[in-house]
Amino acid sequence: MTDFTTMGLPDAVLQRLNDMGLTQPTPIQARAIPLALEGRDVMGLAQTGTGKTAAFGVPLVTRIAEMGRPAPKEVQGLVLAPTRELAGQIVAVLRALTEGTRMKIGLVVGGQSLNAQANRLEKGTDILVATPGRLIDLLERRAVRLGQAKYLVLDEADQMLDMGFIHALRQIVPHLPDDRQTMLFSATMPKMMAELAGSYLKNPERIEVSPPGKAADKITQSLHFIAKAEKSALLVELLDKHRDELALVFARTKHGAERLMKSLQKAGFAAGSIHGNKSQGQRDRALKAFRDGELRVLVATDVAARGLDIPAVRHVYNYDLPNVPDNYVHRIGRTARAGMDGQAVAFCAPDEVKELRAIQKVMKTEIPVASGRPWEGVDTPAPKRGGAPRRDGAKPRSQRRNRPGRARRKAA
Repeated sequence: MTDFTTMGLPDAVLQRLNDMGLTQPTPIQARAIPLALEGRDVMGLAQTGTGKTAAFGVPLVTRIAEMGRPAPKEVQGLVLAPTRELAGQIVAVLRALTEGTRMKIGLVVGGQSLNAQANRLEKGTDILVATPGRLIDLLERRAVRLGQAKYLVLDEADQMLDMGFIHALRQIVPHLPDDRQTMLFSATMPKMMAELAGSYLKNPERIEVSPPGKAADKITQSLHFIAKAEKSALLVELLDKHRDELALVFARTKHGAERLMKSLQKAGFAAGSIHGNKSQGQRDRALKAFRDGELRVLVATDVAARGLDIPAVRHVYNYDLPNVPDNYVHRIGRTARAGMDGQAVAFCAPDEVKELRAIQKVMKTEIPVASGRPWEGVDTPAPKRGGAPRRDGAKPRSQRRNRPGRARRKAA
């Protein structure tokens, strides 16, 4: 498949794809859409930024358009996503695919009024995009029914497993009919995914268009070995070189992200932050300002590692390395989108050696070193000739020599 026009899609869907600037399907779209249109269960594995949303969105919209209107409180197609940001991104794509039609796309996520969401579901919903926890709240209130949901999509299923949503899925799926079509999409394939697929998919067609853990080809990666206390100064130095371009900075904790954002503001950067301590309204406003270019730097926790599709992001900084190695791939996948190139910079302090080794093991490659020398225990090549020295000036412990007189002082 090299063209959407050869897939047997309705003219209206082809026109909306063209209006969205989508004329040639990506590999995951080319393989998943025809199978999904045939009614097959699909398990799609592809790296972030490869068009998975349209891969399930196009067949979902096409098939549900052939159905009648939903009954009150009923849903005809359900899409589950692990985070609010990803859910919002999916809704944006589905609404673009259904623009000018009567099809109703709903969104239910935490951080918003439960009563308002229940009211919006009263008249029925063609496609509902939801985070698992909030959907369970609405099911318990009997504000929504899933008995007519003929289609189920689990997006970023590996992150759902990481976030402990397997128990929520076990509560939700029994509300759906057995004779449904299920599509599961993921960037990685952890061991528990086989169990998930075996429980909820029937003879699925497995599609894998890129090796799990592989970063996009147009991302240039670099690594700085640096003392923890020196990270902030290096980040300011690097950001200063591209003040007019959008940069996404990942921190490990909510409080750390907020502190870093405030320090960047003091350094003169138009910076904002999104993390779990922010309300949904605050997160939405920060993302809009970042997307519109009012903010040039966005500091985030892993809440933004997936679901953000902002092609203008040219730089991703791993200020803190993630505890889950796969999240590194998802983080840097926020750049080099829509055919553009991007830069991914990682900082590694002495206490992050374990995380770095896990990341490089998952990626099956070493991140090129831009400055500093590997901390003890990291199997990574030194910078190329002419590279900058380590910023704190100290040698790795394995290279240090005892200073004259140390043994004598110790003996005394």
